[in-house]
Amino acid sequence: MKYPTIILFYLFSLGTLFAQEDYYFPERNEVWEIKAPSAFKIDERKLQEVVDFARRNEYSGSRDLRIAILKGFEREPFHEVLGPTKKRGGPAGMILKNGYAIAQWGETKRVDMTFSVTKSFLSTVAGLAVDQGIIAETSDRVVNYIWDGTFDGEHNGKITWEHLLQQNSDWSGELWGGKDWADRPPREGGLDDWKFRKLNEPGTVMEYNDVRVNVLAYALTHVWRKPLPMVLKENLMDKISASTTWRWHGYYDAWTEIDGVQMKSVTGGGHSGAGMFISTEDMARFGLVFLNKGKWKDRQLISRDWIKRALEPSKPNVNYGFMWWLNKKGDRHWEGLSENLYYAAGFGGNYIVVDDDNDLVVVTRWLEPSKLGEFMTMLNTALK
Repeated sequence: MKYPTIILFYLFSLGTLFAQEDYYFPERNEVWEIKAPSAFKIDERKLQEVVDFARRNEYSGSRDLRIAILKGFEREPFHEVLGPTKKRGGPAGMILKNGYAIAQWGETKRVDMTFSVTKSFLSTVAGLAVDQGIIAETSDRVVNYIWDGTFDGEHNGKITWEHLLQQNSDWSGELWGGKDWADRPPREGGLDDWKFRKLNEPGTVMEYNDVRVNVLAYALTHVWRKPLPMVLKENLMDKISASTTWRWHGYYDAWTEIDGVQMKSVTGGGHSGAGMFISTEDMARFGLVFLNKGKWKDRQLISRDWIKRALEPSKPNVNYGFMWWLNKKGDRHWEGLSENLYYAAGFGGNYIVVDDDNDLVVVTRWLEPSKLGEFMTMLNTALK
């Protein structure tokens, strides 16, 4: 009875080996290998229609992103640009199947702002801290790690790393000139209503809020005791052969002292400037390591456990995990597409979409945000 088990194990191992050999991981500065869609039985004509759709539906905001930011967030009281910005390029993107490029358009090496896609990079830095034991558990209260007053008080003292990662902490305070209550305020009420509101119990209400995301970045900077771009570069981006062109910025005045050294605390988005400035190709590499469950070639860079936890729906919002949007049945569900699909999303139509069921990574830049669901539905049709 032992022989069938041994044979089955051998066949399974052999199949895994061949599957890995058919997965492509580009080296640094290597021209990304292209495969014809037909090699994967994908309809080439329909795929071209997807690319044409992306080109036609460019984000309608100004290519001068300073103007687009001020216009896009004009509802926010006291909103101003606090960090670097950069004029953007036109629509660009890549569609990867098993790591191979089956479609690409625009300037894929051009470095552009990517806004809240930065949040998914930030949550990954938190994951690396958990993997390395720097943070013991995401259920730990942050005040037990950060004792400088940022998480003091009856309310803020309850906040855990998980609350910050799922954007349901309702952290209250001010950081780098940003007030939590003034960031994306409700459409009803006024300043006094927003400022003196009743705080929600941490973990009960999800609110998209950059000030609180920046508090997470600040806290992670202090537990790592080094700038987060350095952490990301050393632990991930260099190991996936990313280019040397990406930059992760903070606000101009966002300096903090750790161990006697002044260092910049970066942002998790760009709606007041700053955040991740990165190329389409480097975004695709980041998506590819998630598609491969944290591995790049044969190296496990992010634990499978963290990937799993990052993609678990939060209780207040089934469509949101650890700073990844999830295609679960909720308010943001794309009907007809896999519930195993998830994505990073940023202002102006910047996306990294990972489709586990179809071994796809999709990066789109400057696609009109309301068109993403239609874009993905068209792509899904091309696969059949």
